[in-house]
Amino acid sequence: MHKWGSDLIGWAALGLGAGILLGAWLGGIVGTVALWVGMLVPVLLAFRRGVPRGLLRFRGVDLLYGFVLAGILRVVQGWLVVAFGGSGALPSYPSLGGQLPTLWWLEDLIGGVVVAPVIEEFFFRGLLLVCIFTLVRRFAGGEQGSIGIAGFVSVVASAGLFMLTHQLVSPLTPDAAVSLMLLSVVGGLLVVFTGRIWPAVLLHIFFNGTGVLLMVAGTLLG
Repeated sequence: MHKWGSDLIGWAALGLGAGILLGAWLGGIVGTVALWVGMLVPVLLAFRRGVPRGLLRFRGVDLLYGFVLAGILRVVQGWLVVAFGGSGALPSYPSLGGQLPTLWWLEDLIGGVVVAPVIEEFFFRGLLLVCIFTLVRRFAGGEQGSIGIAGFVSVVASAGLFMLTHQLVSPLTPDAAVSLMLLSVVGGLLVVFTGRIWPAVLLHIFFNGTGVLLMVAGTLLG
């Protein structure tokens, strides 16, 4: 997309950096909202210039992509927990008496399953990945072979930034870091191969949703 260039990457870096710093300073739910705003502003700025053709198109198969691949990634995540020394038992909230935290529905169900996946995917896959893909193709001369190079670079770069952001916000365990990297790579590949953002968004929603479901089950049944 000719209107999406390196300046948008600069705005994205500025927004993300400001969001991380302000979020760390404020903390809690307010800090999380500040981080989301920091990512959302450059996305809105980019979309005011125009929307890449087909990016927002939705097809029914996108639900299948998201559901099936999220299930596979969740199984892989369970294997990774065991591989890195975990027990493999259901995860649970740190609470007494098997009670769910008071605001679990707001922070994890609404924030983690609905809001965060949409904002993060539009930022990392809808903005950064597309910008990097476009710039690499221009640099490579726009030839046919440049598509594969641009796809590889944009997927890896956006996935690395995605994992790094999560690491800066909240330190990750090794299994969580690998799981998030896999989630991001698969999401990036979905965008590159389909040209649509919704498969990645739904993948992220279903992946986070199954995580919350397991946490709730582990807490209530533990």
